Amino acid sequence: MKSLKFYLAALVLVAAGACRTTTQQAASEIEEPPRNLIYGIDADEYRTQTGEVGPGQTLGGILAGYGVTALQVDRLDRAAKDIFPLRNIRAGHKYTAFIHEDSLYAPHLDYLVYERSATQYVTFGFHDDSVSVSTGEKEFTLRRTKKSAVINSSLWGAIMEQKLPYALASEMEDIYQWTVDFFGIQKGDAFTVIYDERFIDDTIPAGIGRVWGARFTQGGKEYYAIPFRQGGKIQYWEADGGSLRKQLLKAPLKFTRISSKFTYARKHPIYKVYRPHTGVDYAAPKGTPVHAVADGVVTFKGWGGGGGNTLKIKHPGNLMTGYLHLSGFARGISKGSHVSQGQLIGYVGSTGASTGPHLDYRIWKNGTPIDPLKVPQKPSEPISEENRALFEFVRDRISAELNGDLAEELRITQLDSLELPASPAATELAAN
Repeated sequence: MKSLKFYLAALVLVAAGACRTTTQQAASEIEEPPRNLIYGIDADEYRTQTGEVGPGQTLGGILAGYGVTALQVDRLDRAAKDIFPLRNIRAGHKYTAFIHEDSLYAPHLDYLVYERSATQYVTFGFHDDSVSVSTGEKEFTLRRTKKSAVINSSLWGAIMEQKLPYALASEMEDIYQWTVDFFGIQKGDAFTVIYDERFIDDTIPAGIGRVWGARFTQGGKEYYAIPFRQGGKIQYWEADGGSLRKQLLKAPLKFTRISSKFTYARKHPIYKVYRPHTGVDYAAPKGTPVHAVADGVVTFKGWGGGGGNTLKIKHPGNLMTGYLHLSGFARGISKGSHVSQGQLIGYVGSTGASTGPHLDYRIWKNGTPIDPLKVPQKPSEPISEENRALFEFVRDRISAELNGDLAEELRITQLDSLELPASPAATELAAN
């Protein structure tokens, strides 16, 4: 009888243990409630305050309002120097303070997050006697979009009329800067473009991602832009496989208008006499960035008389370009400097014999002036033969999407590990 009671008691203990184990497992399988993360910080542990940087306001001044000492600000300034210098904050940008209260209910700032842009932010942390600085990016979703527009005045005007992302105009100018004459845009020119648009929380627009293809019509001629990876980087190509990149940029600056063209008989606005003007004048606000139109070496930097602050750059093919009336030169630019295509070299000004801010841009071939708007362009290396079939596969898919509807499963969505689809004949042969 004793042995029977002992056996039953053991069974009860085992059952109880099993029950506890099952309960513990069930409890462990219960998901924790989602944390209220803001900029990666658990906001439920803090009292938060949001604000906006005011005109002339410094980060040190903002932090002082939360009780951060001058010593801590100095430490933060040194820690942030190579990540995000404190002087780089700008009026109008938002910030969020994360504050905790100690046992005496005294407030202490643990974090201040500054929004650099719609998607990027900087987190400044304060932990007892130490500080920290880190950067982050908000999570966003991508929405593939196709838009078309007819131009009435300018590319930027069409972008605004259609309420498209402003960044799209800049992106298209970068893609077509060797091919499309944006200073020669006429009413009736048009474009179609496919791009990824970023959204935060699926509703707030936050810029654009990759441009997956474009077709730009200027003067009745179509210019395609097909993305493809060759030589280790993604570039844009014409429909026939020629590179959109050319020896020279179409212009050395953006967002301007032509105020005077190349001629041998222009009435000078100051001297009131007719004399040659062997360049193109681009009217632009003072300080507008000026870029080198091609790789080359600086042969002159200095005062050019009536041309004011002047740069001259020698390029391959016995070409020379000149940039006149600059307000100043970019840092690091000096005689003998090697510059690359698109590199910042100076800023628009009105120095020398000038009636207003503009860039006088000139080109010489073998020492003879030539019209910058009529320079023959040599394209960069085209699609190689070994990449030709894969490029044509990408081109056909992108073109089909630009020119009509393409099933979502057939769209080109990545450019890093593409494979040609097997032909029907090859598929049938493999099956047999």
